[in-house]
Amino acid sequence: MTGTTQNNTSQAIAFIGGGNMASAIIGGLIRQGLSAAEIEVVEPFAEARDKLRTQFGITAQAAAGPALARAQLVVWAVKPQTFKDAAAQAKPYTGNALHLSVAAGIRSDSIAQWLATERIVRSMPNTPALVGKGMTALFARPGVSQGDKARVEQVIATTGASLWVEEEAHLDAVTALSGSGPAYVFFFLEAMTQAGVEMGLTREQAYQLSVATFVGSAELAQASDDPPEVLRQRVTSKGGTTYAAITSMEQDQVQPRFVKALHAARQRAKELGDEFGA
Repeated sequence: MTGTTQNNTSQAIAFIGGGNMASAIIGGLIRQGLSAAEIEVVEPFAEARDKLRTQFGITAQAAAGPALARAQLVVWAVKPQTFKDAAAQAKPYTGNALHLSVAAGIRSDSIAQWLATERIVRSMPNTPALVGKGMTALFARPGVSQGDKARVEQVIATTGASLWVEEEAHLDAVTALSGSGPAYVFFFLEAMTQAGVEMGLTREQAYQLSVATFVGSAELAQASDDPPEVLRQRVTSKGGTTYAAITSMEQDQVQPRFVKALHAARQRAKELGDEFGA
């Protein structure tokens, strides 16, 4: 393991799973001054362990062991189908820790049962966390204190913004909106780039224009107090080019079909909880 310090004031954090999301949080923590020696990682895949060693100087372990006991916070960054088995292996060493799950679909009732603790925060992050621009929704079980919440917020802040939801079921909606949301953006970027190419631009030009448009529009929306309908209307002059595009999409029912797609994502999130839960 990376560290050997054993004391009650340790700020050690353990990660069960060392993939992309774990790496995003680890990178943020190290940038904020946490020593690699204070980070424990359990990662069964050798390639991922090698990457952690190269990128952060962390010697990850292939299986859970006694070194996990020093962690005040355990971050669960495993695939839904492996969570239960991973919890069984780590449980003997993590009974005193606060637990933060970034695993999709697995409900906190299941996690509480598997780990025999109520100090659980379940979260739904998204992939822009990899560049510090993530959006993470958080749900805390009743056993989580205000101090625990503050600790979780501190960790998540290394990857971007966060918000708390009062009902765990709302995380399924969060999954549909922001969790899966980056894929929708990339989907439209593909379409805009293809259209640009068909209209004579190079693929590089079309892609650069499309990405910059999404970035600028998102920042404009974030800076404005106006709802998206108003922002859209300001760009849409009747009889103009934008009006032609919006009218075409309305005729093809793009918006209601897109809303339908998000409902499908929410339903799948619920099914994952049913499938892999306790």
